[in-house]
Amino acid sequence: MILHLYFARRFALALLVIAIVLSTIVVLVDLIDQTRKFADYDVSFAERIVLTVLNAPETINQILPLIMILGTVVLFISLARSSELVVTRAAGRSAARALLAPLAVALIVGIIATTMLGPMVAATSKRYATLAEGYRSGGISALSVSEEGLWLRQGGDTGQTVIRAGRSNTDASVLYDVTFLSYASSGNPVQRIEATSAALENGAWALRDAKVWPLTAGMNAEANATTHDILSVETTLTLDRIRESLGTPAGVSVWDMPAFITQLEQAGFSARQQHVWLQSELARPLFLMGLVLVAAAFSMRHTRFGGTGTAVLAAVLLGFGLYFIRSFAQILGENGQIPVLFAAWAAPFASILLGLGLLLHAEDG
Repeated sequence: MILHLYFARRFALALLVIAIVLSTIVVLVDLIDQTRKFADYDVSFAERIVLTVLNAPETINQILPLIMILGTVVLFISLARSSELVVTRAAGRSAARALLAPLAVALIVGIIATTMLGPMVAATSKRYATLAEGYRSGGISALSVSEEGLWLRQGGDTGQTVIRAGRSNTDASVLYDVTFLSYASSGNPVQRIEATSAALENGAWALRDAKVWPLTAGMNAEANATTHDILSVETTLTLDRIRESLGTPAGVSVWDMPAFITQLEQAGFSARQQHVWLQSELARPLFLMGLVLVAAAFSMRHTRFGGTGTAVLAAVLLGFGLYFIRSFAQILGENGQIPVLFAAWAAPFASILLGLGLLLHAEDG
C-alpha cells in the first residue's frame, strides 16, 4: 500500500506540474487570440483578460488527454532513471501491479473532470458566450429552451422583440405557435402578434394566420386588432445565429443535460448530438485510463536500453491517434451513422484493450 501511495503521489504531482505549464501557455495564447478577435470593438484590456479567463477552462478540459499522456510519460521515465522501476520489479512487483496506482489516479481525475470540471466549463462557456455576443452586437439576439418552449430575442434601432414558440422544426427555420411581443426603445410594449407559424426567409419572419394587437396607451387593443393570412416581420436573426445561440453541448452541465435533452426534443430539435456528448462524458474516465496504459507501455522501460525519445514520441502520437478516433466516432454518432453508445464507448474500451496488449507484449513478449 505504501508503494501504491508513493506512485499515486508522484503521478498526481506530475499531472499537476504539466497542467500548470500547459494552462499558462493556453491563457497566454488565448489572450492574444481575444485581442485579435475584439480589436475592432470597444473592449478594454481588462475585459479581454476576463474573456480569456472564462474561455480557458474549456480549452484545458479539451487538452486533459494530453496532460494525462505526458504525466504518465514523465512519471515512468523519472522512475526508470532513478532505477525505482528496477527495484520494484526485483521486489516481485509486476508492471500491472505498478500501474494500479496511476490507473486509480486517472479514474479519480476522470470522475472529477466529468462531475466538477465539466459543470464549471459549462458555466464559464455560457458566460463567455454572453459577454462576447454583447461586445460584438450589444446582446441583441439570444435563444433559450425551456419547458414552455423556445424563447428568442431580436433587436434593432427601434427596440427589442421577444419571440416565444411552442416548438420548431429540426433546424429552427420554422417556429410554431408563435408570439411576438415588441418593445420600444423606452421599454414600453408597443405590439403583440400571435401566429400559427413563422418561417425565417430572406431576412424576415413570414407569419401565417397572424393576429396583431397594438399596445398603444389609451387604445382598445382588441377593437383595433388586425388579422393577416401572411405577415412579414423584419429580423436581424439568421439561421446560423439561432443555431449558435443554442451553443455546444459542453455549454450545459452534465447534471442538467438529461433535462436539457428532454426540452430540446419537446421543442422539436434533434438531441442526438447532446446524447452522444453525455455518453462520451460518462465514458471519459475509462478513456483516460486507456491513455495511461498506452503511455505506460512505451515508457516503462529502463533508460539504458536507449530510444527514450522515440518511445515518448510514439506514446504521444498514439495518444493523439486514439483521441482522433474518439472524436471521429463522436461525429459519426452525431450524424446518425453509428449508434450513440458505440460512438461514445467504443474508443475508451479499445484504448484500454490496446494499452493492455502493448503492455503485456512489452513485459512478457
